[in-house]
Amino acid sequence: MTVTGPAAPHSASDGVVPDVVALGESMVTFVPSVPGRLADVPSFERGIGGAESNLACVLAAAGHRARWISRVGADGFGDHLVEAVGAYGVDVSGVRRDPTRPTGIYFRTAGDRATDAHEVAYYRAGSAASAMSPATMDLDALRAGRILHLSGITAALSADCLTLLRTLMETPRADDGPLVSFDVNHRPNLWAAPGDARILLDLARHAGLVFVGEDEAEDAFGITGGPDAIRAALPEPDLLVVKRGPDGAVAYDRDGGRHTEPAPRVDVVAAVGAGDAFAAGFLSATLRGLPTAARLRHGHLWAAAALTAPGDLAVPPGRAHADRLAALDSTAWETLHLGPGWTTAPHEAAEEVRTP
Repeated sequence: MTVTGPAAPHSASDGVVPDVVALGESMVTFVPSVPGRLADVPSFERGIGGAESNLACVLAAAGHRARWISRVGADGFGDHLVEAVGAYGVDVSGVRRDPTRPTGIYFRTAGDRATDAHEVAYYRAGSAASAMSPATMDLDALRAGRILHLSGITAALSADCLTLLRTLMETPRADDGPLVSFDVNHRPNLWAAPGDARILLDLARHAGLVFVGEDEAEDAFGITGGPDAIRAALPEPDLLVVKRGPDGAVAYDRDGGRHTEPAPRVDVVAAVGAGDAFAAGFLSATLRGLPTAARLRHGHLWAAAALTAPGDLAVPPGRAHADRLAALDSTAWETLHLGPGWTTAPHEAAEEVRTP
């Protein structure tokens, strides 16, 4: 897959073509200062959260030109989001302020999000981002990068947001237009009924690159039978990446190739943000023109950086460090074991490769 950018930037703040433009809602996150039920927590610490802005932040931290485009309220929370995302080096010039709608916020408990005890309280209905539409967003700015990254979360926010995604994805790609990357990112609580999420399958058919979890495909689309069954149901994308959690990932290319890469063993600190980090790592390798197998390995390594650090965002491994690990032979790769701090200790990396 070749990634080509437009001849000249559109609506760029610095006159430089972005590597990746990411569209989506980001919210201010309130995380409890102590464990417990939301009803019992006395205080919270403020952070930021959003799949697309997370991806832009880690790409910028790795040296790529990343732009995040969205809408936020003309309020203090909007100020905080724009400043916090911009602090990672992300171009936030395309973020618009809505004078009548608020910035979305949410509260969550401190425990593992995968457990039944985990609570999340969203306050995003009627948010500024939910008013994104072809009429309220700069379509030229969205198409100005080498890659346009979208996710299924945006499609679930409102009818206007769904129309925006359809406009961006269903328009045939121009010769100088961006590669459209689409992360299914199925969030069941955002859809009124389980069957509604099948809209995401229709959207995915129009993307050049699609990320989907094996579990997501079953929950959202009712597709069982593993990665091959998902590819059979979704043959249109030039590149389809099926994520399988600890079991690795499979990529299918337009020439009929099937590439499988296992995930390294990871000492998990927090299972938050790994999917966004995987997509960012894969896109980083795509921008560099690396082979598909290497793109999968970089996705795994960036996901491991997120899994071995607390919080939604983690600094990705340095390029040379990641390249060295991604170039390991199959035996060494399959015995790779990563723990907290591995991204900042490249000189000790040899100890990460363990034989059975």
